[in-house]
Amino acid sequence: MTNRSEGRRPGRGRSSDNAKPGGKARPSGPRRAAGDRTTDGAPDRGGRPASKRAGKRPPGAVRRGEEQATDRGRSTRTERPGSGEGKARAPFKRAAGAGKPGGERSAAGSRTERPQRPGMGKRPFGAGPKRSKKSSSSAGPKVEGLIRLNRYLAQSGICSRREADDLIKAGVVSVNGKIVTEMGAKVFASDKVHYGGQRLSMEKKRYVLLNKPKGFITTTDDPQDRKTVMHLVTHACPERLYPVGRLDRMTTGVLLMTNDGDLAKKLTHPSHGAEKIYHVTTDKSVTKAHLVQLVEGITLEDGPAQADEANYVDGAGKREVGVKIHMGRNRIVRRMFEHLGYEVVKLDRVVFAGLTKKDLPRSKFRHLTENEVLFLSKRK
Repeated sequence: MTNRSEGRRPGRGRSSDNAKPGGKARPSGPRRAAGDRTTDGAPDRGGRPASKRAGKRPPGAVRRGEEQATDRGRSTRTERPGSGEGKARAPFKRAAGAGKPGGERSAAGSRTERPQRPGMGKRPFGAGPKRSKKSSSSAGPKVEGLIRLNRYLAQSGICSRREADDLIKAGVVSVNGKIVTEMGAKVFASDKVHYGGQRLSMEKKRYVLLNKPKGFITTTDDPQDRKTVMHLVTHACPERLYPVGRLDRMTTGVLLMTNDGDLAKKLTHPSHGAEKIYHVTTDKSVTKAHLVQLVEGITLEDGPAQADEANYVDGAGKREVGVKIHMGRNRIVRRMFEHLGYEVVKLDRVVFAGLTKKDLPRSKFRHLTENEVLFLSKRK
């Protein structure tokens, strides 16, 4: 029997048995054992020439056939009921990323649907109704339109929420004719809430800046029927306004009026430090030593008093002084100069909490802009 591995011409596939008569047979090299590799790394086929696809990836059909054959030998799954007799079921191969939604992909790249549970179909298109996080049985009935009484009082502009709690405890607030002292009590916007003999109402927030003249008292009501600042803002808005802070009768300048009780409390409280700048005119020249003494602090009958800054007004004599102060006690600037031996003949407030009277004539008012309201609300 002729050895087929010997005498084979490279690249042709014919054995030496079919060679023409008289032809010379090429000497063959030493026979290699099965499984050995040649110098180029391809597996030796017993002297036969290497395939053109040697070292390359097998075709896709061959790869799929090999994988299926391997999986059949390892799989222990049975046929799906009703799939037919004599048909071998392709095993469900779980690839990397198993358990992710959207099904698996087979070796050919097609998507394999996950097996559905018995009696379970696909979810219909579209989301179902939203479910509440809390069960309706645990939450109590919600009544629309109810608000806390202290908030009602604050929004009416008479005070802040904390001060409203004190008024409720004191029993000076009535709702629909009944005194309410319970903390956390709630009312409707349509309820009749009374305080101090007048009915309150929740109103839109208003912010009006007035350039106060002489001869007007900073109050909402005067028993002696004198002129008040309320006469100057009668036509400003339909809501009832309240002055923020006080200016005595002979003091002129910037005065803020609003129905926002929380903001009014914030601007007048010493801890928030709304700065005030006054233009002071005295009966005689003020010495430099007294200006320094105003900044260092002096002691009045109701406690110490101190100015943040005190300087002469530019372009004026020494009788005119600019004073910056945060304190809000009654007639504090006049009493500080009187303590040093001066009489204040003219006192004008030119700045309050960053608001000025620029382009605002005496006795006139204007509404604050949105930026000015935002600036006041953001103050610390």
